[in-house]
Amino acid sequence: MRIAEVLLTDFDFEIANTRRTLERIPANLAEYKPHEKSMPMGRLAMHCATMPLFGCYILEDDSMDLAAPKRPHADLTFKSQKECLATLDESAAKFRAALEAVTDEHLQEKWPFTWGEHTISNESRLLTYRQLFFNHLVHHTAQLGVYLRLNNLPVPALYGPSADEQWSPK
Repeated sequence: MRIAEVLLTDFDFEIANTRRTLERIPANLAEYKPHEKSMPMGRLAMHCATMPLFGCYILEDDSMDLAAPKRPHADLTFKSQKECLATLDESAAKFRAALEAVTDEHLQEKWPFTWGEHTISNESRLLTYRQLFFNHLVHHTAQLGVYLRLNNLPVPALYGPSADEQWSPK
């Protein structure tokens, strides 16, 4: 079994979780922040929706320098739940296609990730994918669950039952 096949199984599961969470983000709370240092809910939702594009960059680009990006920054303006979900679907489809095509050898190549002269990471594409994209997506999806709870909105059952809904394995 190729590494990408295992990653795709995890990716599909987490994208479904992210989608179920984004489906609960109301437009009227797009500017809600639980703390002054927190990201607004709508911006965080769009960050989750566009994050698979970062996965594409890890697979498709030779490196990334945040001080001099080669690709444009994603628009993180939350306009509507429908647009947020469409953005997730589009970015997830792009990433899924890139991951389906990648070889094990390519995943094991180093991928320099920098901010100018400062090295953020210089690990394999696989490790960078897991740590800086995949775990990052899981983290922010869970963060949105906290935002939902703080606004008395139902939190989806993602890995087991939540206080609001039962969970059943697919």
